Amino acid sequence: MHGLPTLYSWHALVVAGRGLAAVLCLSAIAYYAYALHAARRFFSRVPPRRRRFHPAITILKPIRGLDREAYENFASFCRQNYPKYQVIFGMESDDEASIEVVRRVARDFPDADVQVIVGGALPAANPKVGNLAGMLPHAKHPILLISDSDIRVAPSHLRQIVRPLADPGVGVVTCLYRSHAVGFAGRLDALGLSTDFMPSVLVARELEGISFAMGSGVLIRREALESAGGFAAIGDFLADDYLLGNLPARAGYRVELSDGVVEHRLGTTNLGELIAHQIRWNRGIRASRPWGYAGLLLTQGVPAALILLALAGGSAAAAVLCCATLCLRLVMAWFVAVRGLGDSVARRSLWLVPLRDLMSCALWLGAFFGDSVVWRGGRFRLGKGGRLLPRRTEPAGDEAVVASSSAAAS
Repeated sequence: MHGLPTLYSWHALVVAGRGLAAVLCLSAIAYYAYALHAARRFFSRVPPRRRRFHPAITILKPIRGLDREAYENFASFCRQNYPKYQVIFGMESDDEASIEVVRRVARDFPDADVQVIVGGALPAANPKVGNLAGMLPHAKHPILLISDSDIRVAPSHLRQIVRPLADPGVGVVTCLYRSHAVGFAGRLDALGLSTDFMPSVLVARELEGISFAMGSGVLIRREALESAGGFAAIGDFLADDYLLGNLPARAGYRVELSDGVVEHRLGTTNLGELIAHQIRWNRGIRASRPWGYAGLLLTQGVPAALILLALAGGSAAAAVLCCATLCLRLVMAWFVAVRGLGDSVARRSLWLVPLRDLMSCALWLGAFFGDSVVWRGGRFRLGKGGRLLPRRTEPAGDEAVVASSSAAAS
């Protein structure tokens, strides 16, 4: 008799766990279905044709380190089929690994308006933003395109991304991307971006409109940037791309999503880099949007399905719900990443989506603990709102996990 309370308690715990897992499966199914709806609406729309709208654009490329296939990434911005544009490459010092690649690009495109700025970065906790602030005085044109160094574009990119700015109420345009990767860890990282993050962007657009930007491309009017406080307003924060869209949106400008999809040359080569990248990404989102980050629990369909299956005790209804969850997850991933984005990694590796989702869930949980991030070789800790703070001098417990995150992109 003494064991009965314990037995009953265990049974109640199993029943509660089964009920919670079933609810999470249902919420994930609803999310996957809505993501399919949002993606269908976005990818089937016909963009308006505004052939005469070609304002002059300055492209700002902040450079740090040496990305994979850097030359082709940089050169693609000098091959634009666009009437008037300027390209500025900015580096903090002349010992950057990519400086010779940048100089070669400048030599190879003598007809393009290319400038290389070395050592002009202004003080900022976020070195990328400090670099951008130092490049800004050299920009000739009233519209800026800020693009990460690991992005590659088609010659039509400027023509596509600038279209929404024909509406004077639009202050910022950003764009979707598909990631190219090498190795197993790289494929897992790319798969998470195209089948998890990109659908969430489309869902956000459908539900509330875009109120953020991504490092794949931030086309912004200088007046919108100034109304948001300029680069000085984001210099102390990790999520600079997010804020370049969010602050102008708060100031009354609309943020639009371009019809074009750009290429992202992902540099992840091992699981340690994947984990560090994902933790940085997750902690940045958690710091910027804590309630939204917690709400990601409702999208964890694959872990919930496996938990339900383990606790179901042979229930046919539970098995059907698990299968429905997994099938709809794969259908949504295929529709967004393969059909919508044309992602070759997702096309070849769609069967890895459940494994990537399990890893994402573990890293999502892990990002609730600790505040350290590793970014471009530097280590930081995050304060309120994603503010970058000096790193504490303490034992490397949490940092060891981190070292073993974008953006974006990025």
